[in-house]
Amino acid sequence: MLNPQRLQALEKWKRENGIKLSQVNGQRKYGGPPDGWEGPVPAGGCEVFVGRFPPETYEDLLIPLFSAVGPLWEFRLMMNFSGQNRGFAYAKYSTRALAAAAVCQLHGHELEPGLRLSVRHSTEKRQLCLGELPASTRWAELLRVLMHLSSGVEGLSLKSGPDIKGMSALVVYESHHAASMAKKVMVEGFKKLFSLRVSVKWQQCPSMNRGGGLRLPSPSPTKTAFNRAVGAPVSPPPPPNVEEEEKEAVTTTTTAACGLSLLGQLCGTSPAMALEFSHVDEGGCVHFAYRVRLPGAGGRPLCGTAAATLSHDAAATLDRVRQSVAWQVLAAVNRRTSSLLFYTCL
Repeated sequence: MLNPQRLQALEKWKRENGIKLSQVNGQRKYGGPPDGWEGPVPAGGCEVFVGRFPPETYEDLLIPLFSAVGPLWEFRLMMNFSGQNRGFAYAKYSTRALAAAAVCQLHGHELEPGLRLSVRHSTEKRQLCLGELPASTRWAELLRVLMHLSSGVEGLSLKSGPDIKGMSALVVYESHHAASMAKKVMVEGFKKLFSLRVSVKWQQCPSMNRGGGLRLPSPSPTKTAFNRAVGAPVSPPPPPNVEEEEKEAVTTTTTAACGLSLLGQLCGTSPAMALEFSHVDEGGCVHFAYRVRLPGAGGRPLCGTAAATLSHDAAATLDRVRQSVAWQVLAAVNRRTSSLLFYTCL
């Protein structure tokens, strides 16, 4: 049974603040964008997942809390037909930095006595896997079909092998919404145009596994891409120079160890550093959100984002990310000291 006092509080908050909420397909939405929003549509990686709150917790409590971190572009509360929430929601910010700050500041926030929020980066799935395509499928032809059936296509790659029936394709869209719309029409579209029965499934983006380790996307020297401006194939990059990569890995490891050791010397102990995969940009850089807890900092972690060029050596990539985090933390603690230490390290 719904709590009338909570419903009255929600209606009062909406009325006093001029808040508009719309319910669509089992979710209640604020914004997307809200009235008076200035700026572009947020890119991928700007959304956080919010969970572990009571069924009668509504937007009047959640939106002000998450707006305190930064302006919200959209807030979606998952709802049941009964009028209670389903215990989770999604908050989208204008930048990835604000999303990282929300995770850092609000994960574990005590909304009520004994009830702590779970706040983490949303996967925002943008990739679809098309299966059971004809073995004769060609990249350019498939791209034209996909662009005819849907909008927002950003990437396409084909895969075949003994364990694959016919051929499969991985399609990357510019947003979760674009991918969702494509998923709804893809099966029927192929059936109507070519009398083909294809399978369409979500392809999960890389993320942290439950064991705490990182699964990095592996760069493929034979992966097919396309130029967004003209829709033309891009020549695959040349095979990697193993000798050069080994040299790069050695150099990176040494530099990263230097930065981390200096941070350890400054703190008196090795700081607790948590990394969470965010995304890979078009330039081939892998982005992470980080959270570092320093001794004597009052329990408040330092949060931010770091990036490094994605290489064929996952360990070297992570070393470069940790190096970036170490120097960012050093600079935040004491810019003058971090500069002196940097030149000493060199």
